[in-house]
Amino acid sequence: MTAQNSAIRPASVAAGGTALAALAILAFSLSFPATVWALESFGPWSVTGLRGLLAALLAGAALLAVRAPLPGRADRLGLVVVAVGCVLGFPLLTTLALQTSSTAHSAVVIGLLPLATTVCSVLRTGERPSRTFWAAALAGAAVVLAFAVTRSSGGIGLADGYLFAALVLCAAGYAEGGRLAGHLPGWQVIAWGVVAASPFTAATAAAGLATEPVHLGGHGVAGVLYLAAVSQFLGFVVLYRGMASIGVPAASQLQLAQPLLTLLWAVLILNETLTPSTPLTALAVLACIVLTQRTRSTPPQGSND
Repeated sequence: MTAQNSAIRPASVAAGGTALAALAILAFSLSFPATVWALESFGPWSVTGLRGLLAALLAGAALLAVRAPLPGRADRLGLVVVAVGCVLGFPLLTTLALQTSSTAHSAVVIGLLPLATTVCSVLRTGERPSRTFWAAALAGAAVVLAFAVTRSSGGIGLADGYLFAALVLCAAGYAEGGRLAGHLPGWQVIAWGVVAASPFTAATAAAGLATEPVHLGGHGVAGVLYLAAVSQFLGFVVLYRGMASIGVPAASQLQLAQPLLTLLWAVLILNETLTPSTPLTALAVLACIVLTQRTRSTPPQGSND
């Protein structure tokens, strides 16, 4: 019985971690439509500041409720990376991009995030994913790139520059957050991240509200609230929990489905046009995800495992 339980437990843990990561990706897939809604009422700097500040208030209340201890000195630099990448850089840069770029185009560019996250994780932790894993990850990224090219009007504009910069910063934040969630409660990783960024998000919100036009409406308010509560806090809670269970590379590959889900919401919520190639792209990407989930990474150099 003991041997049987020990064999079953890792499989159940992996399944639970995969489910949590998938739930986070579903939540994040609505972030761009929510940003478009938020921009109906606020400017980009206001949106970035408000989502971070409101998330910090929610996270701070949760930390106080459980009397969470302050992070150790060794973890503070990593939390700064999370704050810069996931709380400040990515939200601001993608919001600026969505002023001139469609939700669909932005989603497929950010679709490169899984590969970037895996690279950051490998560089940071010394993990060595298998060749099959890399082949599947690269194939998925290639599919996303091809999809982006078919929907692009050609050329790299300012919006694409914002998106690629956001991609790099967010990948670093995801990878570092996943590493920290290996020994810290996952929800506390993002909670301390948004709290650490709160002086900057508060200043950004104040400056944005003072200089950008505000036209309050139902869409705008709902968009900001979703970004603050889900995209900036609760989504990361379940994502980092999932990463802690199945590893950063495996969890990050589930993000390949995110741009396709975002395209679906763009059609249903924002009335954007969906091209006929989308179902085929979805099947190809999902096949890559299945393959990456079936492969295992080798231990870091120097490991005895």
